[in-house]
Amino acid sequence: MSVQQPQWLIPKPEAPEPVLRIYNSLTRTKTDFVPKVGRLVKWYNCGPTVYDASHMGHARNYVMQDILRRIMTDYFGYDVHFVMNITDIDDKIIERARQNHLFERYRSDLTNLTSSLLVQVEDAWLNYLRERVSRGLPPDNTSQVWNEESWNTLDELAQDKDWKRECLKRDEKFDMHVTTARRTYKALQNAKLQLSRGQTGLDTAHQLVEESKDVLTRSLDAQYKSTVTDPNISRELAAYWESKFFHDMDRLRVRRPDVVTRVTEYVPEIVAFVEGIIKNGYAYDAEGSVYFDTLAFDRAEGHHYAKLEPWSKGNRELLEEGEGALGTRIGRRAASDFALWKASKPGEPSWPSPWGPGRPGWHIECSVMASDILGTYLDIHSGGIDLAFPHHDNEMAQSEAYHDCDSWVNYFLHTGHLHIEGLKMSKSLKNFITIDEILQKYSARQLRLAFLTQLWNVKVDFSESLMTGEVRNIEQTINNFFTVAKALLNQARNADSKSDGSHKNHEQEKALTSKFYESQQAFRSALCDSFNTPKALDTIRDLVSRTNVYINTQGSKVNVDLVESIARWISRMLRMFGLGEGESDDIGWGQETKEDSPINREEILTPYLQVLSSFRDSVRRLAMSKSDSAVKDILLLCDKLRDVDLVPLGVALDDQEDGKALVKLVPPAELIKARDEKRALQEAKLAQKAARIEEERRKRLQKLEKGRLEAEVLFKPPNVPEGTYGLWDDQGIPLTDGDGKELSKNQAKKVKKQWDDQKRLHDEFLASQREINS
Repeated sequence: MSVQQPQWLIPKPEAPEPVLRIYNSLTRTKTDFVPKVGRLVKWYNCGPTVYDASHMGHARNYVMQDILRRIMTDYFGYDVHFVMNITDIDDKIIERARQNHLFERYRSDLTNLTSSLLVQVEDAWLNYLRERVSRGLPPDNTSQVWNEESWNTLDELAQDKDWKRECLKRDEKFDMHVTTARRTYKALQNAKLQLSRGQTGLDTAHQLVEESKDVLTRSLDAQYKSTVTDPNISRELAAYWESKFFHDMDRLRVRRPDVVTRVTEYVPEIVAFVEGIIKNGYAYDAEGSVYFDTLAFDRAEGHHYAKLEPWSKGNRELLEEGEGALGTRIGRRAASDFALWKASKPGEPSWPSPWGPGRPGWHIECSVMASDILGTYLDIHSGGIDLAFPHHDNEMAQSEAYHDCDSWVNYFLHTGHLHIEGLKMSKSLKNFITIDEILQKYSARQLRLAFLTQLWNVKVDFSESLMTGEVRNIEQTINNFFTVAKALLNQARNADSKSDGSHKNHEQEKALTSKFYESQQAFRSALCDSFNTPKALDTIRDLVSRTNVYINTQGSKVNVDLVESIARWISRMLRMFGLGEGESDDIGWGQETKEDSPINREEILTPYLQVLSSFRDSVRRLAMSKSDSAVKDILLLCDKLRDVDLVPLGVALDDQEDGKALVKLVPPAELIKARDEKRALQEAKLAQKAARIEEERRKRLQKLEKGRLEAEVLFKPPNVPEGTYGLWDDQGIPLTDGDGKELSKNQAKKVKKQWDDQKRLHDEFLASQREINS
């Protein structure tokens, strides 16, 4: 006889195995992902230009790339070869390193505060006003003569929000430039005062130049940049910030690349690569620089320039930005042509080449290093969306020109921009947040959760409400689920293993099992849909919610094996997203960082806690079965054990219907916080009750005090003004008014009611006095 398979186990025919589809910036569509060779994925990721601290924009890009990489390797099982470059020679690096070097040299040469030093700083300040601050001014103000008087006028105008808003439209950094100028001006005024008082020490001079650093470095660079020729100055700055970058990435739990390449280590290969492009007819030499010939490339059969963003082809602003601030543009044939090799000018590092001393252009580095490590094609190329044009378009053009191919990259993955509270991150807007700053406020796990709630290729709005609302709720919900699941599992392991003769696979368990399978399928479908992590995360949250309902409704009849299976799967998926480290079969997020203690706290403590819990269970049962006077004290002792003694150890005991306690291990800080909040709530209720009792007592005393007066004299002076009434009856109730006129019916009725009320109050007063005296 055949056994019919349960309906909840029969797969639905309309749900085929999902196929991984990725949004490809090249096609601007979701396409099936198919590596060129088997399951090997050649992946190149654009790394940072290391000249300053890493910020939230870097966190968004590299954490998201890490999540995609983990999904590809740990979930879909691809063999990913992940390469990332470090741009350690670049216009920004050269300028920053040179300016820092000149400033430090200038500072070290100081001996004391002098009038000539004041003149130098003031000249630099005035130049800064002309070159920087004036950019945001209305057209009729830009040609003014800058001096102390004109600065004071502008500084006063800058306090007007509407006026400043108009200036910011012309230059988004206007506010930052004014702040810098204001800081320098105050430093100058203070230094002048110190000099007039004869306070000319070295500390005073250092204070002046430190406060004026931003304006002084620009002036020093303009005068002395040609004297800086040592390439190690740029390399040292880049090495310092590269180290800081990888430290930040480690803290964010971003996996290190399989291969890291640096531009300065690849200069000979870059020279050879440029020679190859020239040989193929797609580049030309122009006075020591070499430019890529975009027009020749565009005319060639099988080639097309600006595949990613053809609409940006003529965007001069983006093209010039891609060339950098130090480019010469001399000899360039077309505005879209870009530098493969830049002739070095005085104050810039250089390397030998067939075209003279120079350095690599920005775009060429990625093509050369990616080709050297990964060969003639890339399965995936990734980076921020701001790199699409011109950087990535230029990369593709020069690589296809060198390799003589029509497709160098199969899939381009571009992560979306990050905005802070709805605005683009900018120092001038005072919403610039470094990774170090954000990790002082939130954990790496919380940041990952925030990014997981957003699609990887769309703009992200990072806000306080996102972190304190949705992210905190997700983390707390899953924390609580893991805590309960582990507590049930520990309880089951230490319980009597003898069967009670009943299985635990009823309709409730079958429904939850079906939900589990559906969730696993929905999770895979979400990730196959171009790594839809928000939907995948929602699937996990929904499964947690459904399992919690099952646990709460089943009580002691919970099928622990089923809950354990669900909890372990959820744990694996969360760790796959990089939300923690740990053994693949552990329940929980795992360790926050790789450096966390490898000691298994639960494994060590749980046996002792179970003994303690059993002792408490026995004592409670004994106490509840007796009517002895000690019963209350024993129960209070048990509550003290639960609410006081075990809380700092991170142990929570949840009383159950059968008289036993469910043992849960929770971070001590959470238990202490919950206990303190509960105590504070109880104390607040007691305080409210005490205040209510005191108010009632006060009102009662006030009422009794009012009853001290006899009703018979209520309407007689001095209790009412002389002449208010003329005649009274024998009880003291008024009969006529002061003019001898008989009271109206309403007046008589009113005074009679007042007399009756006072009589009642006086009787209560007399009764209270008798009670006190007795």
